[in-house]
Amino acid sequence: MNPLKSASAALTAPPADSPDAELVSQCLAGNDLAFAQIMRRHNRLLFRTARSILKNDDDTQDALQDAYLHAWRALATFRADARLSTWLVRIVVNEALGRLRGQGSPSARIVRLHAGPDSESPTPEMQMPANPDDQPEPSLMRAQVRQQIEARIDSLPDAFRVVFMLRGVQEMSVEEVALALDIPEATVRSRFFRARSLLREGLSRDIDLGLSDAFSFAGQRCDCIVEGVLARIAHERESSRA
Repeated sequence: MNPLKSASAALTAPPADSPDAELVSQCLAGNDLAFAQIMRRHNRLLFRTARSILKNDDDTQDALQDAYLHAWRALATFRADARLSTWLVRIVVNEALGRLRGQGSPSARIVRLHAGPDSESPTPEMQMPANPDDQPEPSLMRAQVRQQIEARIDSLPDAFRVVFMLRGVQEMSVEEVALALDIPEATVRSRFFRARSLLREGLSRDIDLGLSDAFSFAGQRCDCIVEGVLARIAHERESSRA
């Protein structure tokens, strides 16, 4: 039964731990609350997937909504023997790539679903505070580090970024990523290895540049010390003349 034809069915929120297959069955029976649960369960995975292709939060949210609508309309074609997350990833990837193609972006040709194996060859923990969330400085530092990492992920080549997002950030298996993107497992491994190497190289350069500015004493702090010392010297000079 198509969910479009069952809008009048009574809505009952399914249990939070309902299997995906059960949620799909309830969706097909017209239970929109079941589909809401599917969206909440897979939102982060699908947002990160689309974001790795589009590199823009607003475009990603629009693409994600459209992808969910496509998925809802096509639920009757979903095979219960497959993973729902993999099926949804393929839908959102196609939606994101379609948007790039509509914009005439060359990225749509680089991040492709059907791809052969890549020819490229891959090239002291710190003690954290007991309750870091209670400390504003560490919290701010984590936010800054997260922004830096996100910026570096955005700078990865398109073909590597989506693989890294699924494999490294979402921790999907090599097999799952290969199925979701319809590429060989060897391609997933090589792209992930290369993406991780590029990410480490970029972050390492950021750290090296940051070290040169660490504990900087220029600007206002420097002026403050100089002015303070000069004031004390002047005071002592005045005192010695008295």
